[in-house]
Amino acid sequence: MRNRVLPGFHLSLGYTLVYLALIVLIPLSAVFLKTATLSWDEFWHIISSPRLVASYKLTFGTSLIAACINAVFGLIFAWVLVRYEFFGKRIVDALVDLPFALPTAVAGIALTAIYSGNGILGQYLEPLGIKVAFTPLGILVALTFIGLPFVVRTVQPVLEDLDTELEEAAASLGANRWQTVRYVIFPVILPALLTGFALAFARAVGEYGSVIFIAGNIPMVSEITPLMIITKLEQYDYTGATAVALVMLVISFVLLFIVNGLQAWASNKGAK
Repeated sequence: MRNRVLPGFHLSLGYTLVYLALIVLIPLSAVFLKTATLSWDEFWHIISSPRLVASYKLTFGTSLIAACINAVFGLIFAWVLVRYEFFGKRIVDALVDLPFALPTAVAGIALTAIYSGNGILGQYLEPLGIKVAFTPLGILVALTFIGLPFVVRTVQPVLEDLDTELEEAAASLGANRWQTVRYVIFPVILPALLTGFALAFARAVGEYGSVIFIAGNIPMVSEITPLMIITKLEQYDYTGATAVALVMLVISFVLLFIVNGLQAWASNKGAK
């Protein structure tokens, strides 16, 4: 029998499962149990109201777009940090983590101050017909801001481990830059890129603090689903809040399951 690297595997596994149950499974099961007190008609009436449907579309739509934007520019950002040397590189690298450390409410206030009608950028954008603050576009800006580090920090280590000799070998065999990126670099970083995309998307779906200030919270226009949950809790409608939370939980799980499936497919394809 092959010895384990770490002793006490069964004990460690037991602690892991207990901790997972206490932190994740039990709270999530409470959402299902609380929602189960509703009849199907009551549940459907709550989750299918026009105001909530509009918030679903806005929340998941802007989260998906923001994650796609971060996947593209996060990859470029990580590439620059890994492959190039320039003045102030360490400062720029540290600034990537700023959305992690910055309180979300502070981020929301700062973005609102920048993009409002009399803000630093808003005063020039609004005369051009580009209104950011208190619109869905403002929500997109906030979600892109808080999601960028997830992609950069996920892709960056993979690029650091990628041997440049592979690119040189591809070039010596006659591959141009596009072919090298497509057939040599991209298959290696694709699983990490999908992971960063999934993390950015998951963070965006549940984001609240940085969004409510710049969104304006206009019904049917710029109301996000987390705000609707908070509103129901403030009205002591706990059952309604858990019903909406259950919808978000199921949709998020399905989308993340699809992304993880794509990630596994990309890993298997890259290993061949």
